Amino acid sequence: MVDYFIPESFKLNGYKRLLQSFFSQGYEVRDFCDDDGQLAKLDRQHLILRHDIDMSLDAALAIGAIEMELGVSSTYFVLLGSEMYNIFSPSSKYILESLMKMGHKIGLHFDASQYENNFSSLDKAAQQECTLLENLIESSIKIISFHRPSQRFLGLDSKLAGRIHTYQPYFFKDMGYCSDSRGAWYHGNPLQNNSVKNKSALQLLTHPIWWQDNGGKNVQDALDDFCWNRIDILRNELANNCQTYKYFGSPTKFF
Repeated sequence: MVDYFIPESFKLNGYKRLLQSFFSQGYEVRDFCDDDGQLAKLDRQHLILRHDIDMSLDAALAIGAIEMELGVSSTYFVLLGSEMYNIFSPSSKYILESLMKMGHKIGLHFDASQYENNFSSLDKAAQQECTLLENLIESSIKIISFHRPSQRFLGLDSKLAGRIHTYQPYFFKDMGYCSDSRGAWYHGNPLQNNSVKNKSALQLLTHPIWWQDNGGKNVQDALDDFCWNRIDILRNELANNCQTYKYFGSPTKFF
């Protein structure tokens, strides 16, 4: 098995220091689009903070608290059809509400692989998911990010469900882009991005699951830790909802 090592800086304090480094170079955090419809400026030191929540809402809440402490806001993109978490559960709703109270925005993390592979069907499905999410959080969804996007969506200029998305050329090609996909800076260190050297706009994508103080030194350890935490939650839910399990369930680990 190949080990994918997570950089030592991928801790909560490391994320805080990363943002502070951007601020020290003159960067200002901006949304993809403000309430007046104005996009972040390409030729300005505008930093767009984006978080795709593929696995852990709890991890996202910790990141959100750091951003609030620094006086900035970002956009958290959530999945509606994930086996990892259920946004309609009481604990998940609490986290989403908490993020919004911190001043952050919620976006739709859209998994196109769950639907027919034509734009009309995807557009309809995205609209349905946006409506469900809007009803849940009682706020409008203005932007979408694709979950594990295929090549056809990278640089797609068209809007989806009448909304902008994070892989439109303006946000993905015209401005700088950097991501911590797979638990490392596979697009290079963001502070060394050409856009930073040119003092221009940058979209910074991070996945909260990687930025954990107890997540381990490699991706496998971090995800195993996540699995064990989810098992504990599941066992507690079983005990709270099933008397048979509560009184006779075995504490033996599953694997």
